Amino acid sequence: MGEEYEVEIGPVAHGGHCIARTSEGQVLFVRHALPGERVVARVTEGEQGARFLRADAVKILDASKDRIDVPCPFAGPGRCGGCDWQHAKPGAQRRLKADVIAEQLQRLAGLTPEEAGWDGTVVPAEGDKVPAGQVPSWRTRVQYAVTADGRAGLRRHRSHEVEPIDHCMIAAEGVSELGIEKRVWTGMDSVEAIAATGSQDRQVILTPKPGARLPLVELDHPVSVLRVDERSGGVHRVHGRPFVRERADGRTHRVGGGGFWQVHPQAADTLVTAVMQGLLPRKGDMALDLYCGVGLFAGALADRVGEQGAVLGIESGKRAVEDARHNLAEFDRVRIEQGKVESVLPRTGITEVDLIVLDPPRAGAGRKTVEHLSSLGARRIAYVACDPAALARDLGYFRDGGYRVRTLRAFDLFPMTHHVECVAILEPAQKGF
Repeated sequence: MGEEYEVEIGPVAHGGHCIARTSEGQVLFVRHALPGERVVARVTEGEQGARFLRADAVKILDASKDRIDVPCPFAGPGRCGGCDWQHAKPGAQRRLKADVIAEQLQRLAGLTPEEAGWDGTVVPAEGDKVPAGQVPSWRTRVQYAVTADGRAGLRRHRSHEVEPIDHCMIAAEGVSELGIEKRVWTGMDSVEAIAATGSQDRQVILTPKPGARLPLVELDHPVSVLRVDERSGGVHRVHGRPFVRERADGRTHRVGGGGFWQVHPQAADTLVTAVMQGLLPRKGDMALDLYCGVGLFAGALADRVGEQGAVLGIESGKRAVEDARHNLAEFDRVRIEQGKVESVLPRTGITEVDLIVLDPPRAGAGRKTVEHLSSLGARRIAYVACDPAALARDLGYFRDGGYRVRTLRAFDLFPMTHHVECVAILEPAQKGF
């Protein structure tokens, strides 16, 4: 900890850092650096003899042409951990993400971009192509940590320490206008702010410290307030609506209790379009929507398979299932089951389907679930992934199950961070393109 090395920076790695080696050959995972640079790297985590060390680039000796001055005053070594690539031009950020996807596909699935049907690009959302030095304000959900004296901030990288801030540059306008950073949050552990897309709904979710009383919430915009119960972890309404209304694919979706919804305002529509273009649903199809959340893809499928088709959604979260059933109540041929996919799907007795959508959590679906899905004979499968490593691993399992990747598309729906969203369309391997 604290030791410094002068190093040449090598390729980007998954996780928002680049790889370097000390003169003794020890691997360094270096944040705040770019490939090809020469920097002074200060160790932030690790010990002598460890397989690798983590470090920050604290001095740039030879800068990359892709480097820019960091626009955010709270970013940099030892500061806020929310963004990984504030120091890189927007186009360079997307190239770095593409390099990570390509490396993970090759290493974990044995696929080249050509074999995955991918053109090698990461596509920005409309409106996010900004000049170097500018930052798109895209994050519609921000969870602020709170310091001991009640100031709102964001966690430092791989730390529980809080970096107090007065403005988050990537926060959407609907979040910034609440003025969370301008008030004192005495007794609170965290404050989550949500600004819905497609409605004016605003919501604040408070997590009190043990035994603390809720403050009177007076913000710069009308807002609903919820609180997290310290015993059960459940979310309860204090005042206002217990949900926000999100809009995507021409439909309004109720999302309650801080439940999952895509964070970028264009993400839901972007992903639905990519999935439906890849699957090409037909009237009368039987479809599965796994890890279905509040029913985004299930609703899109139901619209397209018609009254003769059917959709089964599976979701583990109780509140999300309630919302999905509410959101899809108009469809007689849609059913939502609660539970883990690997437990519920075998109990359904389903042995054959036409289409499958799966949007698993960051850890991916895993071998057991992929093996089951591969046995159902689907004409096409759409895999939506927020982690390229989990995606590549699962694509390898699908290959073992007789499926190949027809197309893969990547979207930069998390600018300034290392995160990237992918949509892979699979089909039986014996079928021609």
